[in-house]
Amino acid sequence: MYSRHGPRQPVDRYSFGFGLVSNRIAKQAYSTFCETAMTMIPLTDTSRRPAHYPAMTTAIILMNVLVFVLEIMGGESFVRQWSVIPANIVSGKNWLTIISAMFMHGGWMHIIGNMVFLHAFGPEVEDAMGRLPYLTFYLLSGIAATLAQILIAPFSHVPNLGASGAIAGVMGAFLITYPRDRIRVLLVIFIFVRTAMIPASLLIGLWFIIQLFSQIGAVADVQSGGVAYAAHVGGFIFGALSARFFERFAPAPTWAGD
Repeated sequence: MYSRHGPRQPVDRYSFGFGLVSNRIAKQAYSTFCETAMTMIPLTDTSRRPAHYPAMTTAIILMNVLVFVLEIMGGESFVRQWSVIPANIVSGKNWLTIISAMFMHGGWMHIIGNMVFLHAFGPEVEDAMGRLPYLTFYLLSGIAATLAQILIAPFSHVPNLGASGAIAGVMGAFLITYPRDRIRVLLVIFIFVRTAMIPASLLIGLWFIIQLFSQIGAVADVQSGGVAYAAHVGGFIFGALSARFFERFAPAPTWAGD
């Protein structure tokens, strides 16, 4: 990420997950990400195909890409303007950033990783809920994730950004709705790469356990930045608890001759 004005010098701090962090912390966070999620990259659900084209999931992905381009153009000033700063939210200011921040990312690997996960789990959840209920669910998952992170560090002035919390909500809903589905994943073990089929309950359950225990170990770092595990946990719990409610609004299936 680069500053918009003046010579093209690297910004001293980078965003990863929901936090604007130092280079050292960003590298540690990225290393942790590679050791966990990136060793099992979800590709698609092999047990079912959506009955309808996932138009809303596609639109969300395109919106994330558009905002990321705006970040690159705007530099750090854009990031600071549209990211969530917990202290501001607690004081009643800049509430719109709760929405804008969930479409922002801290780098190429961050947005690619998030969009891969959304593409893997989003279409089936959208199909189960319907397009508009799914969009509402997605945004509320992101809001719940942000509030969870603010609860951990309400007076922090570290900008928070990322789609991870909203996508965690989608994963929570997928786990509740399709726990027995088999997910095709790309396994990366050192230099060896292969595909495998893993039950959704195992894949998502393992991911959630990692987030939960990572948050326990990250409590001391919430003021200085880093991966916002609390947002992941908060979004996931909201998604798992509310999935069935939003699925009630799914349009009834139509049959030939109706």
